[in-house]
This record gives sequence, C-alpha cells and structure tokens, in this order.
Amino acid sequence: MTDLPIRLLRDERGMALVIALLVLLTMSLLATVLMVSINVESKITSHGLRETDALNVAEAGIGEAQARIAAGDIALGGNPRAVAQIFNTVAGSVPVLGTDSMGLATAQPTGEWLPYSTASRGPNVLTVEYKTDNARTVVYRYDATMTPPVQSLSGSPIYVITSTGVVGGDVRRVRAEVYAKRIPAAVYAAMMANVGVELKGTIDVCGLNHTSSMPTGAEDDPMYHTGTGDLPGTWSSGEVDIKSGAAYSDGSPTGIVENQVGPYTGPNGFYAGPWDVFGMSQAEFFAWIGPPVAQPEPPLGLVYIDGDAAYHGGDGEGLLYVTGDMTINGTFTYRGLIYVEGDLHLNGDTWILGGLIVKGTTTVKLANGNAAVLYSADAIAEAIARATGSFTRLSWRELY
Repeated sequence: MTDLPIRLLRDERGMALVIALLVLLTMSLLATVLMVSINVESKITSHGLRETDALNVAEAGIGEAQARIAAGDIALGGNPRAVAQIFNTVAGSVPVLGTDSMGLATAQPTGEWLPYSTASRGPNVLTVEYKTDNARTVVYRYDATMTPPVQSLSGSPIYVITSTGVVGGDVRRVRAEVYAKRIPAAVYAAMMANVGVELKGTIDVCGLNHTSSMPTGAEDDPMYHTGTGDLPGTWSSGEVDIKSGAAYSDGSPTGIVENQVGPYTGPNGFYAGPWDVFGMSQAEFFAWIGPPVAQPEPPLGLVYIDGDAAYHGGDGEGLLYVTGDMTINGTFTYRGLIYVEGDLHLNGDTWILGGLIVKGTTTVKLANGNAAVLYSADAIAEAIARATGSFTRLSWRELY
C-alpha cells in the first residue's frame, strides 16, 4: 500500500519537468519572435530613414540646379532640345556629351559631395531641360497675365529639373518644374537717354519687342518679333540725330521720340536712378542689387560698378549698373538691362538684347562700328529673374 503514493509523487515530478520545459520553450519562441520583430522593425526604420535622407539629398540637387541657372552657368539659349547635366566630378573630368547638351562639374565643395548625381553618364545624373511639347520644338513659358498661363508666347521659360538622391540602397527621384520670378521693368524704348543722341555707323536700334530666344548676335529680323508690347526705338529728353545713312532707329508707334519729359523726379522727369525702373525705393534697390564690385569679366547677374567701366568683349547677362562712364569695344553681347549714370562710349560689334538706359552728361554717340540695341521685355525680365535666383515652383513630384 505504501508504494502507490510514492509512484504518484514521482509521476507528478515528471509532469512538472515537462511543464517547465514547455514554459521554457514557449518563452524561447516568444523571445525569438520578439527579436525577429525588433530586427524587422529596425530594418524598416532604417529603410524609412534612408528614404527620407535620399529624398532630402534629391531636394538638394534641385537647389544646386536652380543656383546654377541663376548664376548663368546653365544657359539653354531657348533651344527646346537643349539639356544640361551636372556631374559629381571635378572640372576637367566632365563626360563629353552630344549635340544640344552641356555638362558641368558640381559646385559642391570637394570631398563633401551629396549623392544627387553621378560622376559618369547615366539615369541618375542631375539634369536640367526646358518644359516643351512632345516633339521638343516649342519651349513652354509661364505668364500669369495669359490664359492659360502656361503657353509658348510670353513669360519666363519653365525649367524641368530631375534629381536622384541615393543613400545606401535606397533611391528617390524627384522632378520639379520651376520658373524664375519676373521683376517688371518700366522702360519706354530700346534705348533711353537724358541727353541728346547721335546715331552713327551701322547702329540698329529697334524698339519692336523681340523674343528672348533670339540667338546671340543675330541680325534683326521680323521672325524674332513677338508682335505685342512694341516700343519706340530711341527715347531722349534731347534731340536724336541720324549721322549716317546706314544707322536707323525703328519701333512702334515711332522709331524716335525726342525732347521728352518723363514722369520721374530726375532732371527732365528722367529716372532718379535705376530704382525707378523697378518701382523700388533707393534703399530697396541697393539692398537688392548688393554692394559695388570690381568689374567682373563678363558681367553676369546683378552687377553694381561704382565708377567707370570698360568692356572689350565678352557675353554678359542680367542687370549692369554703372555709376560712372562706360566704354564698350570689341565684340560684346549682353542680355538684360544696362543702366549708365555717366556717359556711354560704344564702338565695335556690340549687341544688346533687352534695353539700354543712359542718364549721361553729354551727347550719346552710337556707334562707331556695327552695333545693335534690340528691345526685349522677356530678355530683361528673364535675365534679371535668373540673376536674383528667385524661383517659383509650378510642380514637384516623386517619380520613385
């Protein structure tokens, strides 16, 4: 009779061991599941962080592209097929590209390159091109005064920037459509002066509104006229004399407007300064254009020269403000607006698309040699807009 309780106790001890083993197994399984879950969550979190970082890197690429457009490094010249690519490499190592393409080295500090482009050609290179029709024959522009605002007749060209951020194995590609914000400029002719003007040589002053896509250095031709927004060729508070049969001033409603009084507070109602052109106060203008600089070669962007200036060639763009006299010789081209407080001495093969304003102290003599001053509202607005680096984003989307 005493053996039965002993056997029952032994059986219970065996059952307790089995239960303990089951509990340990269950806890081990729970711990394994928890570790796997933590590992998965960690990977998901890391993946999400890399995705976010890649998106931020791609956005930084958009920023460099806009800065390079503003600096004039990227100049597509109105060519609807033009493409610019920025490579993560140093100058001198940029891959050779095909027709209608330009390659640039990144402007990032050496050794601190964010991976929003590559060193060689490929799908992840930072790319800038125009927004165009499907056939890539027409550049689309943005003009808030037009209906619809996106069209091909007037306004600022729309740039399409594609930037790809790569962090670890995560890739994020974004595409932004942007245009440079325009600053209206109040001009009354292709060439304005607060003194008399003499047209000499083979000077061509034309106030008919030209397209900003006009090729640099091209001769005046009706094919480049917009048909709207035309102005006189030459406006002067004094007399305008044509000294050569080859020189002429064309425009609408007339080619020459002389002995004028303007609406501003300067002598003869002329601009008190370039701030009047842009509807700014004097303080606002100088805060906007920045401090005076030594003469840059060529003049690109917002350039303020306090004193005399002399250019003997080069291709400039933007706003050039000279407080002294200005001399232009050689083959000099400019897109935008030039404002000279002193006298202007213009010779050689000068070509200006936009506008020219001379306050002057003596008669302006244009010009010994071949020269052209062609009015273009869009050229002024676009050049200055790019120089300010103020862009408006029309669209932004993540491709993947």
